[in-house]
Amino acid sequence: MNLNKTFLIAFAVAIGCIALVVAGVLYMQRGAHIDLPGKILKIRTAPLDENSSIVVFDFRITNPADYAFVVRTVTVAMEDAAGNSADGMVVSEADAKQLFAALPVLGQKYNDTLILRDKIPPHTTEDRMVAARFEVPEAKLNSRKRFVITVEEVDGKVVEYTDK
Repeated sequence: MNLNKTFLIAFAVAIGCIALVVAGVLYMQRGAHIDLPGKILKIRTAPLDENSSIVVFDFRITNPADYAFVVRTVTVAMEDAAGNSADGMVVSEADAKQLFAALPVLGQKYNDTLILRDKIPPHTTEDRMVAARFEVPEAKLNSRKRFVITVEEVDGKVVEYTDK
């Protein structure tokens, strides 16, 4: 009986030590998880011609990790009411500046474009934009089910933002 009691006490102490080690490891790794939570703040559309339109997304992103989030790719897709998907052609920063100058209906360009190799520093929140051209009329964009912005990190982490 005495041996069982001693064994149970030693076993409980060992389990407690293991739990402390696991908790310490998890605590030390809390900032190592790469993620980029955010939300779309504003969507602006404008027709380019009868069959194509431009969409500008202003969004806010936060990097809570201890490491920079380095962008590999940014893609934009539109899902219509029938469930069909159309991919947009993402516009570069230089083209976005020209786009805002040529289409005053879009308003002012508030934020920098999120582009390839952009770095979102650790523990920061930034406002960015993405502009994309869709080969669909503006009316179809406005009657969409949702837009999906997909951002891929250089190490493979994929983050999606939707408007609805």
